[in-house]
Amino acid sequence: MPFLAIFGVVLDGLLGEPRRAHPLVGFGRCAKAIERVFNSQRKWPTFCRIAGIAAWCILIIAPVAAAFVLTDVLPGSFAYPVHCVLLWFALGARSLYAHILPIQRALQARQLDAARRLTAHIVSRETSRTGETEIARAAVESTLENGNDAIFGALFWFALAGGPGALAFRLVNTLDAMWGYYTPQFFHFGWAAAKIDDLANYVPARLTALSYALCGDAQTALRCWRTQAREWRSPNAGLVIASGAGSLNVVCGGAARYHGIDEMRPLLGAGHAPQAADIGRAVRLVRRALRLWLAVFTVIAALFVIFSREQHRIPIAEKTVALFNRVPVRETDSLHAGKGGHEHEQR
Repeated sequence: MPFLAIFGVVLDGLLGEPRRAHPLVGFGRCAKAIERVFNSQRKWPTFCRIAGIAAWCILIIAPVAAAFVLTDVLPGSFAYPVHCVLLWFALGARSLYAHILPIQRALQARQLDAARRLTAHIVSRETSRTGETEIARAAVESTLENGNDAIFGALFWFALAGGPGALAFRLVNTLDAMWGYYTPQFFHFGWAAAKIDDLANYVPARLTALSYALCGDAQTALRCWRTQAREWRSPNAGLVIASGAGSLNVVCGGAARYHGIDEMRPLLGAGHAPQAADIGRAVRLVRRALRLWLAVFTVIAALFVIFSREQHRIPIAEKTVALFNRVPVRETDSLHAGKGGHEHEQR
């Protein structure tokens, strides 16, 4: 799996996400259709939650089970490419960079309207009246949070369960992005999708926050993580953004407008307000963290190779000893042994 993880990351870097017939587009359409059918009785919260659980199971269990069966039935040499393709499908590193960096270029070119439109593609907050600082803050927050959702979470679950694990994480995260809102439409129906995503992200988010700290200002990042993360509504996004913002020495959070309602979010990080240049710094932080993960995977792969060679050497040594034990003793050697024993008795 460490080798396949490296290959999957390289494949994502070379190809990116499919431009046509992306499987997630079809998955999103199915999710919308099922939501319209199952989320029709919003007056009864308990019924809505049960319906949300049923809809989640319908969308997640079938493709993930099929992936597990496919990789289990195929021989190893045929299953390995399937694992790589599933990880490539789950990763979104190149797509993340492609969506974030144009915002920086638009801000640096003083094209505020273009920056607003580009930002609206990656965040759910309203951007029609935001200024340069608010756009830069939104881009930095999205980069840090999606570093976990689009890269490190998929790698973590790939390490645990191979391609099917990465696929499951991506689909779970997608449903949370579609249904996990506090609006009247999704407050109860999307409850299961949000909670399951929180569970799936619990360990990856903490590893991501630690990676951000190790790849930047570690002392500030760890302090912000320890003192600020609990104030954020999300149990995972808060610590990821707090650590990343502290590592970059910028301040995230603050006022934002969602679905026509102004929200004052807790401040995360320490330092100055994000500017256009900080968007590129956030992308570079994610890239350094990704290289750190790949280095860990490389070390694990090297240890696996060494351990495998040692395991092969042990049977060879045992066979060699057994071979010599089966060689008959020559008569002359027996005579010499007898003489030697007799002389020893005389002495």
